[in-house]
Amino acid sequence: MPRFSRRRFLEDSFFATALTAITATESAQAHRVPLPAPTHQRFQDEIGVACIGVRGRGGSHLSGMARLPGVRVVAVCDVDSGVAEKVATKLGEKGTKPAIYQDIRKLLEDKNVDVVTLALPIHWHALASVWAMQAGKDVYVEKPVSHNVSEGRRIVEAATRYNRICQCGTQARSSKAIREAIQFIHSGGIGKVELARGLCYKRRESIGIKPDESVPVGVDYDIWLGPAPKRPFNPNRFHYNWHWHWDYGTGDLGNQGIHQMDIARWALNKNELPQKVHAFGGRFGYTDQGETPNTLISHLDFGDAHLVFEVRGLPTDDLKGAKIGDIVYGSEGYVVFTSSYNQVIAFDREGKEIKRFTGDGDHYKNFIEAVRRREMGDLNAPILEGHLSSALCHLGNISYRLGETVPFADVQDEASKSPHCAEAFDRLAQHLTANAVEIAGNSRCQQGKALTIDPKRENFGKDSKANALLTREYRAPFVFPKG
Repeated sequence: MPRFSRRRFLEDSFFATALTAITATESAQAHRVPLPAPTHQRFQDEIGVACIGVRGRGGSHLSGMARLPGVRVVAVCDVDSGVAEKVATKLGEKGTKPAIYQDIRKLLEDKNVDVVTLALPIHWHALASVWAMQAGKDVYVEKPVSHNVSEGRRIVEAATRYNRICQCGTQARSSKAIREAIQFIHSGGIGKVELARGLCYKRRESIGIKPDESVPVGVDYDIWLGPAPKRPFNPNRFHYNWHWHWDYGTGDLGNQGIHQMDIARWALNKNELPQKVHAFGGRFGYTDQGETPNTLISHLDFGDAHLVFEVRGLPTDDLKGAKIGDIVYGSEGYVVFTSSYNQVIAFDREGKEIKRFTGDGDHYKNFIEAVRRREMGDLNAPILEGHLSSALCHLGNISYRLGETVPFADVQDEASKSPHCAEAFDRLAQHLTANAVEIAGNSRCQQGKALTIDPKRENFGKDSKANALLTREYRAPFVFPKG
């Protein structure tokens, strides 16, 4: 079977059930349908948690879960056996040493595990989530929940099919300040809202150029690769730097940016994909082995509202006090969200503060409470929300990847078709010039393809090239289970 036909088969079979999945999930959340509790007899007294991926972000999962009453970390899993052993030994000094696994498939057979938390490379998030729910475990999965659009919808379907609690790691959803600010926006606090601007101004240095080398001792590289294509080991495609390669990551749009994308979509009160997307940018300021853009503007058009997302990896000034955050514009003022999740400030049209929201929250606690009560509706960040916001990041990346390099002047002409994009382009041009990036003459930029979206079917209609990027080829045996 030709390659495209195989992909088309995956897409058609998947999207044929999308509307059914949406309806089933939303109905369950709206009516707070109680789910059956796991068969583990100790469940009501003690929840057994397994943390999968315990380096970096996984450390937060370990500490966040371990501090909750009635929760015990019973297992840890990492492809680096040395890392897993070190973490397990440290936990053992404070109590019972958890079981150690290198292969997630073996861990999922452990009957002491009720819940898994996933802090893995992005290309593993969806498959690990579905496998875990299929094995009867509830899931806390880091953001973005998927590596492509179709994966996110498959996790939503799996949560419904297997009656599992599944929370996305967008912890801003549990912040008291942010929740109250969103309610203020939705209740008309700044008038009619037509624009949300997401910002990911996070400095990213060059990763340089490194040769392929031997796999580090103790690392199961085949499992690390999982569904991704087989390639020689390279440190620039491993610890953290995998974020900047399309096989495993989503660039900063889906790395840090997913948090701000989620807040922006939440503020706009949009519960489906937009009608159009267009992105432009590039990897400016240095030459290295990274593939994803360090500079990107994505315009997501919902028809009656717009979401413009800006990624900057080079040194930059803030915008209205935010570098990593959101600015939501209404007819009567605007609201500024920053990287501080315990404070949000609303301003009038003249920039005078009119209201301040404060207070944090505990995302892990929210998840565990929902697990105990078997109530999907209790989740602050249910998997459906995680899927939709992750999908917006993927849409921007798809537009960018399908584009072509053209003179900056051509990009400016396209951006000028939207006042929101025109303004963003002007500031971007000033930013690049300040970083000694030439934008005049023959200097070029990646002009993404302007794409039209079918929000209900979550695809690009008859655009076969764009639809092909809604999924990927999965390397056996790391493929999605049928049914």
